[in-house]
Amino acid sequence: MDTPQSQEPPTLKKSHKLSNVCYDIRGPVLDHAKRLEEEGQRILKLNIGNPAPFGFEAPEEILQDVMRNLPTAQGYCDSKGLYSARKAIMQECQRKEIPGVGIEDIYIGNGVSELIVMAMQALLNDGDEVLIPAPDYPLWTAAAHLSGGHGVHYLCDEQADWAPDMDDIRAKVTSRTRAIVLINPNNPTGAVYPPEVVREALAIAKQHNLVVFSDEIYDKILYDGVEHTATGALADDDQLVITMNGLSKSYRCAGFRSGWMTISGTLAKLHAHDFIQGLTMLASMRLCANVPAQHAIQTALGGYQSINDLILPGGRLLAQRDITVEKLNAIPGVSCVTPKGALYAFPRLDPKVFNIKDDQQLVLDLLLQEKILLVQGTAFNWPDPDHVRIVTLPWADQLGDALDRFANFLARYRQ
Repeated sequence: MDTPQSQEPPTLKKSHKLSNVCYDIRGPVLDHAKRLEEEGQRILKLNIGNPAPFGFEAPEEILQDVMRNLPTAQGYCDSKGLYSARKAIMQECQRKEIPGVGIEDIYIGNGVSELIVMAMQALLNDGDEVLIPAPDYPLWTAAAHLSGGHGVHYLCDEQADWAPDMDDIRAKVTSRTRAIVLINPNNPTGAVYPPEVVREALAIAKQHNLVVFSDEIYDKILYDGVEHTATGALADDDQLVITMNGLSKSYRCAGFRSGWMTISGTLAKLHAHDFIQGLTMLASMRLCANVPAQHAIQTALGGYQSINDLILPGGRLLAQRDITVEKLNAIPGVSCVTPKGALYAFPRLDPKVFNIKDDQQLVLDLLLQEKILLVQGTAFNWPDPDHVRIVTLPWADQLGDALDRFANFLARYRQ
């Protein structure tokens, strides 16, 4: 009697929906960093805007409010979020002069990340397009692809303080374009768009009947007296603007995963009823966002804005921004537009000096040689391998040392 031969099980592959998805902020180079850490080596992680590991702690009053409300935070809440938290967000919209945002126009999520994915899923059909900046925060592009759509990248102009190139936006609108994304203040460049730039983008959106998504998570991290104006405050009443914000950065509560999305445009909402129903359906399907963390929102928005102590002269974030720009611009062949906001620098490495063909290999080599972890510019959907993103969260002296090592690395580096 023949013995049946055992067969190898078929290889289990990832979904085809993931084929064009990229999120290299936590990508292959990070895997190498983890391996080095397991070997006992210390890595300076300048790859992710995570305030807590660098000594930026959430305000004590926020922690106290969350702890005191834990006994009442054990059950599900409304799928859109706690009433008290949404009311505080509504009042914040009033302060920012975003008109027409009521309690029911606010959705609280497990971070802005969840809400971006929900919004793309609610809006896009297969083959639809979303205009997304290059460079971008790559989750926007990934979420568009996962939802069956396509991220079409419009260029931002480094020579114009990284403002969106309006001619490039106009050239990339097609019959399939459904929305445009603005990231302001911008990750990864640190750009803060003046009102006239936002108005021009809104005018293009209105001409082509596009939904406007405005990612404003860094709206309180501003330097040099720069002011931020909410996109929703500049839009016409018949324009649908969906604004994203949260606690992760300005309130140093990244681990709380507490973000929100607001819908403005009173007349526009009348024509977007079906889309808004879709958002509500998706919010209900995940039951609700983290309830304990929602108790932080009212205190954060209504309490003392300690972020100002960090961004004004004498503040840690400003000092760290300054040392980063100074050190980068002192490196031969490197130039960096001064960030006006956020927690990052996006320097250019002159191709005539460095001749870099593979920027992921560049950051891997830097990691292996200097134990510093950055993210390559192409991970932010920038088309050329001539930029990197540097997180400016470490203390100024630690940043200064890391950038000196980066300079020495570049002086000898060849591909």
